[in-house]
Amino acid sequence: MAIINYNPPTRPYLDIVAQDNDILVLNKPSGLLSVPGKAKEHADCLQSRAQRVFPTATVVHRLDMATSGLMVMALNKAAHRHISKQFELRETAKTYQAIVFDTVQQDKGEVNLPLICDWPNRPKQMIDHERGKKALTLWRVIERTNNTTRMELKPITGRSHQLRVHMLSMQHPIIGDRLYAHKQALDMANRLNLHAMFLSFRHPATEQTLSFESPVPF
Repeated sequence: MAIINYNPPTRPYLDIVAQDNDILVLNKPSGLLSVPGKAKEHADCLQSRAQRVFPTATVVHRLDMATSGLMVMALNKAAHRHISKQFELRETAKTYQAIVFDTVQQDKGEVNLPLICDWPNRPKQMIDHERGKKALTLWRVIERTNNTTRMELKPITGRSHQLRVHMLSMQHPIIGDRLYAHKQALDMANRLNLHAMFLSFRHPATEQTLSFESPVPF
């Protein structure tokens, strides 16, 4: 699915949560790419904005264009290696909040379904028990309304579109999801209601555990 009318928000241009000699923690808005797209008109992204101010900034992990919330970048090669390794070994902690379609009956649970790229429909992902990579999401209900549920989501693995496909597998697509929601769920919000609200990792120089929070914008 191509990006149609890419018009990322410019205010604030760069929302810096924390910064020192090694790391840069940013709050990415919904609608902004994490890294540049292939087309020239998709050059504006969180990485290029960060590099205007911090030329050595490199991306360690990504958020989907439609997802908002916390991202950490490294400001030198040693920091990049250190933080990348933490993501690889699943030593970081990430918590998201989402509003999903309809009422989720149970209070908490997990989705353990392997994912693979749905190649003819890329960038969509799909569940595939034979070829998919392990994907595990823990979830709990925060609040229920008549036709939506606010959820806390903790991805144990970091697969592309993991939270979006796992919620869909429960028959509760995230509202405002242009890729996976049916029309009713899509029309309930003007953006994907998925936000990376909490991020924790070890500082690459001090080894101290750092935790950051970002207010949920929906």
